[in-house]
Amino acid sequence: MARLARTEGLNDVQQEILSTVRDFVDKEIIPVATELEHRDAYPTQIVEGLKKLGVFGLMIPEEYGGLGESLLTYALTVEEIARGWMSVSGIINTHFIVAYMLKQHGTQEQKDHFLPKMAAGEIRGAFSMSEPALGSDVSAISSKGVRDGDDFVLNGQKMWLTNGGSATLVAVLCRTDEGHPEGTAPHKSMTTFLVEKEAGFGEVRPGLTIPGKIEKMGYKGVDTTELIMDGLRIPADRVLGGETGRGFYHMMDGVEVGRVNVAARGCGVAQRAFELGVSYAQQRHTFGKPIAQHQAIQFKLAEMATKVEAAHAMMVNAARKKDSGQRNDLEAGMAKYLASEYCKEVVEDSFRIHGGYGFSKEYEIERLYREAPMLLIGEGTAEIQKMIIGRRLLEEYRIQD
Repeated sequence: MARLARTEGLNDVQQEILSTVRDFVDKEIIPVATELEHRDAYPTQIVEGLKKLGVFGLMIPEEYGGLGESLLTYALTVEEIARGWMSVSGIINTHFIVAYMLKQHGTQEQKDHFLPKMAAGEIRGAFSMSEPALGSDVSAISSKGVRDGDDFVLNGQKMWLTNGGSATLVAVLCRTDEGHPEGTAPHKSMTTFLVEKEAGFGEVRPGLTIPGKIEKMGYKGVDTTELIMDGLRIPADRVLGGETGRGFYHMMDGVEVGRVNVAARGCGVAQRAFELGVSYAQQRHTFGKPIAQHQAIQFKLAEMATKVEAAHAMMVNAARKKDSGQRNDLEAGMAKYLASEYCKEVVEDSFRIHGGYGFSKEYEIERLYREAPMLLIGEGTAEIQKMIIGRRLLEEYRIQD
């Protein structure tokens, strides 16, 4: 194993899982990732392989057929997968967040119904907060769920669903005014609905349409979509946790662990960019010697490696904090912010080391250069992370009167 980004204190099971995943990434993902990405092709065979490895059930409790592993194990697994191809880690992440929300907040019936099939990868998850007009302002959502007998009727338009087409279960955040008088704080009148659907595009169930894939600069292969609800009827027993008005808290809990995941993705992409850069620098010759022997390149490699190591350490710390049962929004925000920024910088430095070849689609760094920017905005922009970090610091360091 490489010197960088090692994690101390892992048990034998964790080490075996990570070794297995790393071997899978090296043999089954890296050799095909760039070709699939250029075609924007869904990685069906890779996903099937990850199902067999049990990755879809990594954090789902053993009683539901999962492996019952920690957030740390999951985050380190994601780091390995993102090192191979970040899009594959996105396919896993949205599924994981929905499973985590079900495990933490679902009714017993909801857990019994969904989690075993999610652990096996038979049901695949996606979650939906964002809308076309609101960006990071979740409190401004306009999608609405209205009670009608034993059902709720959902109307609205959602945006930026990772796995929107391939998922068969979507956790959708809507505004519900049931039991909440006018003037109630917006975050207290939101509900998470568990929406089951067919995989694919078009009208995937009555009242629910997935128009098609959104064309993107990078982060290809995985399908990113809109979701349109027009008179979509959802049974009341598919309200997450069985209680309206708790949706904002459910989603924020999911996003908190999702931020650790995005930090892990940034770590994985940065590691791969460093590997490519340090390898190329020893093969490419200028002025009679490998460019790795030029001090300017050594300085770049030193900075890149330090950033890889620092981001990994912060990501591991955030995961361990959550696993210990402590609040980790500060650490998760810091890890996500640092890892995504450092990822962008390490990828760019590797791109510079490659020179003109970095601009060629024949070289893997070209793909990484287009993928890294997604991490700057996924699960909350850098600016949102800094707002969270700043507020939490002021809570922790409040001056006593």
